[in-house]
Amino acid sequence: MSTEPLFRDDAYLRRCTARVVAIGERGIELDRTVFYPLGGGQPGDTGRLRRADGPTVRIVDTRKGESPETIVHVPEPESPALSVGDVVEAEIDWDRRYALMRIHTCLHVLSCVVTAPVTGGNIAPDKGRLDFDIDMSLLDAVHIERELNALIERAVDTETVWITDAELDAQPELVKTMSVQPPRGAGRVRLLRIPGIDLQPCGGTHVRNTGEIGRIRVLRIRSEGRRNKRVEIGFAD
Repeated sequence: MSTEPLFRDDAYLRRCTARVVAIGERGIELDRTVFYPLGGGQPGDTGRLRRADGPTVRIVDTRKGESPETIVHVPEPESPALSVGDVVEAEIDWDRRYALMRIHTCLHVLSCVVTAPVTGGNIAPDKGRLDFDIDMSLLDAVHIERELNALIERAVDTETVWITDAELDAQPELVKTMSVQPPRGAGRVRLLRIPGIDLQPCGGTHVRNTGEIGRIRVLRIRSEGRRNKRVEIGFAD
């Protein structure tokens, strides 16, 4: 049975009512969820599953299931037991998720300030980084920070759009990441558009407007090998 990913249509949903459909060694599967599973450099959500007449189960991670259509909620060890068929309120740790959304959207903007192939990336609640295939001499922290904040301050609304696999094949330049390819097989691919700034495939969660990111500072720039130059950013506040 597949899990309905409510976060895909509305990343601002904090909770939902769901039914437990499976429990296994990896964790708990629900029929629908607001929990984003680890993927694309973005960590899985944490939070809680609360049964109206019973226990609260703390969720410490969220992962994709054995099939890509399922999502597994990983409970804290020694958590109270749930049963298949239980109806629960699933609630994410919103402050953590919102910080991840801000950082994730910021990395999209960063990929337009540093115009080079992206070889890797990572997202945390307080910082994020992208690795670029670029000469180290072309990376200047002051310039990157100034241009990044200038784009953020334009306060542009973000948009989710879908294209077919064939349309993506016809526009390979949309895929900036060398290490992570967009998921295929469903016939269509999800993209994040920041009008006038960026358009690229992404299945993660993002803020509605770039102004929500806030001011960003470049934490450090360093070499991680011949083809990996790392730019790490964090919140200025």
